[in-house]
Amino acid sequence: MIGPSLSPIEQLVRLDLPLWQKVLRSLTAPQRRELNQRWRQWAHRGQFPDGGDWRIWMIVAGRGYGKTRAGSEWVSARARADASLRIALVGATIDDVRKVMIEGESGLINVARAEDQVVWKAATGEVRFASGAKAYVYSAESYQKLRGPEHHIAWCDELAKWNHGDETWDNLMLGLRLGNRPQVLVTTTPKRGDLLRRLLSLDRVELRGGSTHENLNLPPDFVEMVEDMYAGTYLGRQELDGELIDDVEGALWTRDMLEARRVSSAPQMKRIIVGVDPPAGTSGDACGIVVVGLGANDHVYILADCSVSGKSPEGWARAVAVAADVWQADRVVAEGNQGGAMVESTLRGADVAMPIKRVFASVGKVARAEPVLALYESGRAWHVGSFPALEDELCGLIRGGTYVGPGRSPDRADALVWAVTELMLGNAKVPRVRSLINRS
Repeated sequence: MIGPSLSPIEQLVRLDLPLWQKVLRSLTAPQRRELNQRWRQWAHRGQFPDGGDWRIWMIVAGRGYGKTRAGSEWVSARARADASLRIALVGATIDDVRKVMIEGESGLINVARAEDQVVWKAATGEVRFASGAKAYVYSAESYQKLRGPEHHIAWCDELAKWNHGDETWDNLMLGLRLGNRPQVLVTTTPKRGDLLRRLLSLDRVELRGGSTHENLNLPPDFVEMVEDMYAGTYLGRQELDGELIDDVEGALWTRDMLEARRVSSAPQMKRIIVGVDPPAGTSGDACGIVVVGLGANDHVYILADCSVSGKSPEGWARAVAVAADVWQADRVVAEGNQGGAMVESTLRGADVAMPIKRVFASVGKVARAEPVLALYESGRAWHVGSFPALEDELCGLIRGGTYVGPGRSPDRADALVWAVTELMLGNAKVPRVRSLINRS
């Protein structure tokens, strides 16, 4: 229950998402303006700094997180409090600064209070605040123009898409020498790049981040649409979830390669195999379980990642049986180095009634993976949908034999390698399909 002592704004922010959206649609124009003025009461935690001794506040988050609103509110509050303030507004282009940071729906003009009287002088690239504070527009395309001017603070938007990023940043920082405490706010969607990594490694950097879902004001249809289209993909993890995903130097698989090998559906399958990388012991470590099919076009398709963690031997073996039954697989291929007989007996005990082939690793994980990688490189291996955890492991396998991905071992990637090797690089004949689960 919402208590009667709460203000209308406090009651609003306690509503669940569907009701919040419904109330917002029902507000009149004056009510919307009032709600806009009380932003601090309904903004989410990621739109504020901790208030500590930071030099750079970075909001690295997904689309629609509220980065622009946070930037406009921070600049406006600083300008309101200090008439002498000189502010740098830096974007990828002058047009981006104008359309997003100044004139945008969450830009400086539209978030200004009635008494702020923000004046935008487009001809001179200057924003004037009621207090007397001024902001000046710059772009990464013309980074030389930052050489010379001095500022107290700066707001840098979409830094990850800047051309000449390092030069722009360095010129800005060398001119940020007015006042006793120069500060910079960076608002950006993450994207691979040296500058973003460089800034995150600095001292006195406060990092905020999050996903599109944290902004309750986005239309539900928009959120549903982009989730349907991009959830789990590299683009979705970057643009919606706000993850900063880099390729590791020397990695066998790259993000771009995996994106280029992603399809929404597969052709008719000639064979389906479940690859299994069992845990090394009985302590409930992860078990890699990956379903792979051989298409009618003789290409291989990754169909499902059914891997489990924290299961007993009976638990992970049952997960293998379920995966094989659901996908009507004709064979289970399991690594047998860690107690091969135990692996087979465990699978048999879980009603895996189909042929089980035990395979043994005579070379390292990376060496086993390289022939499978060649299938990806030649356009003969495809992912049907997205498998973020599996793809993170693939991108953690490094030439030379090391692994730098998530977890202690690439269990999912190993399971994929075993299955693809059996389908594309082995000589096994197609066995007869039999039921897996006792349905009596």
